Amino acid sequence: MNGTGAFVPPEPPAYAVASPRERAARLVTDTLAPANLVIGLLLVIGAHGTADWSGVGWGLLAALFCGVVPIGLILLGVRRGALTDKHIRIRRQRVLPMAASLLSVVTGLALLYGLHAPADVRALVVAMLVGLLSALAVTVGWQISIHNAVAGGVAMILALAFGAWLLPFAAAVPLAVGWSRLVLRAHTRAQVLAGTALGGVSALVFALLR
Repeated sequence: MNGTGAFVPPEPPAYAVASPRERAARLVTDTLAPANLVIGLLLVIGAHGTADWSGVGWGLLAALFCGVVPIGLILLGVRRGALTDKHIRIRRQRVLPMAASLLSVVTGLALLYGLHAPADVRALVVAMLVGLLSALAVTVGWQISIHNAVAGGVAMILALAFGAWLLPFAAAVPLAVGWSRLVLRAHTRAQVLAGTALGGVSALVFALLR
């Protein structure tokens, strides 16, 4: 907390001085970062939604606008000194990159509809768009965990696509991500839980549109 009572996460410890637990948390946070999960989910759903490998191509196209461009914008902001780090730990710095990511996702969605992409891929991108809008609305006033919002959505969407039997295994993703964010003191428990719950918005949209 700062002097005004607002939550300000500390800078994560450098690997050289971090404890084994903190190093493991950083590895989980980096590996299961939102962009990585978004790209992976789009490829999986793309492949699952078609009878051939064309689905992977559709997933790649969607991933370009939903994952690659957004993380590219963030890394550019870090390089220019406008953002603290690729996870954007300072809440007020998140609004502009998230808004720019919205434009990228909308562009990708228009292209997918224009090219008649598979229904599951289009439904997933719409779900991601709604999830991003919801996260942005919360972020304007409160530091919710975007990591867990994406991780929670991924777990629920995988269960919807492949069956409820997968949910206990998929749930390991938001659990691991939440643990890592708490260890690194990037979020409070409330922010982690709220982020995971927010992932349900994307899952609901996907379920309704697919």
